[in-house]
Amino acid sequence: MMLIPRAAEKVLTSLSKSYQALVMTGPRQSGKTTLTQIVFPNKHYVSLEELDMRDFATNDPRGFLNQYPDGAILDEVQRS
Repeated sequence: MMLIPRAAEKVLTSLSKSYQALVMTGPRQSGKTTLTQIVFPNKHYVSLEELDMRDFATNDPRGFLNQYPDGAILDEVQRS
């Protein structure tokens, strides 16, 4: 599969050097998750669409975030 290079890759990389958290918003199915996984391949990917993960994040946010001391890609974070 060939991916289209996106200008946002450089922007995300640059911003991640100055900020501990970044939020990527945009229309559904526009490639946000794919882009973040490409830019941050060593970060854990967590979908809060999964009920058990969402419950954990909602009921014990500190415990949830402590699992990822080096950061993570949190997908569907608006659900929590």
